[in-house]
Amino acid sequence: MLFTLITGASMGIGEAFAREFARRGHNLVLVARSGDRLQALAEEFQRHRGVEVLVCVEDLVDAESPARIYAFCRRQSADVDMLVNCAGLSRAGDFDDMPLEKLEEIMMVNMLAMARLTRLFLPDMIARRGGSIINVASLGALQGVPGLGLYSATKAFILTLSEALYAELKGKGIKVVALCPGFINTGFFERASHNRANLRLPMSETGVVVEAAIKGLKNNRLRVFPTLIDRVLVFSQRVVSRKIVIWLAGFLAAVDDR
Repeated sequence: MLFTLITGASMGIGEAFAREFARRGHNLVLVARSGDRLQALAEEFQRHRGVEVLVCVEDLVDAESPARIYAFCRRQSADVDMLVNCAGLSRAGDFDDMPLEKLEEIMMVNMLAMARLTRLFLPDMIARRGGSIINVASLGALQGVPGLGLYSATKAFILTLSEALYAELKGKGIKVVALCPGFINTGFFERASHNRANLRLPMSETGVVVEAAIKGLKNNRLRVFPTLIDRVLVFSQRVVSRKIVIWLAGFLAAVDDR
């Protein structure tokens, strides 16, 4: 039986993906740390959408978690034909103030877990000559963002790996999308100690982002920028210097009042 696997599925964009794919009749593997929340979502989807939902409680900070997630799917005979790498961490503030353990957690979840999960599930997709991967990057992937330096660097990793995979897998029946949203209305800012009141751009709703990702997947797009503002900001990078691009990113993110 085919399943869509979503990391970070207990809240925010991950939950929005889970709700939309359940509405479309996808069987789901939901992955996150919050077991109670995942179980509640699973019961809701099974009751109201009639889909099968498997709950896999894992903390992607643990380097061994991707292997356990893959083993879980094998034990459950869940063939993952769509992988949504949505889990992510951030911490607002200057890089030199970041605790070392937080640095490693962000890199583990945003980069290593994403890469390991993709590497584990790809051979099965290739063997079936069919599958899809949605990697949640960010507008921050396109330049360093002062105050969010490590976060933007990890998102650049996601974007560039996705670009390479898009080309490598083009003839193997696998679609790859790099989703690059701007500011999204979730609890992400609070968890990252980022004061959302300082933001100098409007925030998009999760539904807009998910809809854009699914449309981009259908049209075999590589980079997906969900809103007009996102696309305008990307286009503006062609006409100004790199220093201005970086300054503007920091100004819009407004991590502090400098």
